[in-house]
Amino acid sequence: MDTSALREEAPAESARRQRTRTRLLDAAFEIFAEYGVHAASVEMITEAAGFTRGAFYSNFSTKEELFFALMEREKTLRIEQLNAGVEQFLAPVVGAGADVSDDDVIEIITRVLELQSDDRRWWLVQSEFLLLAMRDPALARGFLDYQDGFFSDLTVIVVEALASASRRFTIEPEEAVRVIAELCANSEARALLADDDRKFSERLSSSVHTLVLALTERI
Repeated sequence: MDTSALREEAPAESARRQRTRTRLLDAAFEIFAEYGVHAASVEMITEAAGFTRGAFYSNFSTKEELFFALMEREKTLRIEQLNAGVEQFLAPVVGAGADVSDDDVIEIITRVLELQSDDRRWWLVQSEFLLLAMRDPALARGFLDYQDGFFSDLTVIVVEALASASRRFTIEPEEAVRVIAELCANSEARALLADDDRKFSERLSSSVHTLVLALTERI
């Protein structure tokens, strides 16, 4: 048997599988946003992606499993965007040895938020899935695990960023990050209700900056 041929075929198959998963995730996001998570069917998703049900079930066992994969992809995107913002806007200030003032903190937060994904449909889809999870214990554990993992990763980045700017939280760090994130989520919910089409950083309440300063202190 030509084992070299098998080795060449394996990466190709893996790449095709990844492209299939990506198309299914993209289609699911569109369908979930338009029709709702509960109303969306596997058939609607596969039709939008241009695949058969077989392609769906070779990648995901249920619609809910696909949604958790979609959440994981969104988590990865947002963490990458946050890291990029810290590296682009905070690191140069700290590296120059400058004292990071309160005004600098506000400016840096604003610039970092401008890099965040601005697709408000994600807030809509995630909020609906949260309601489904609250009604279904089978989904609740997975949703909590996702949230806990996201906030754990997010807290590590934020704490390190604050430390580099000679600041720290005055309460338990992850709790502080959750409070700030909740304020952002409420702002996004209001923007959806009010059909506010301003940029993400402009839609957010100015209280976000004030809250960050209130929950931190210089060290």
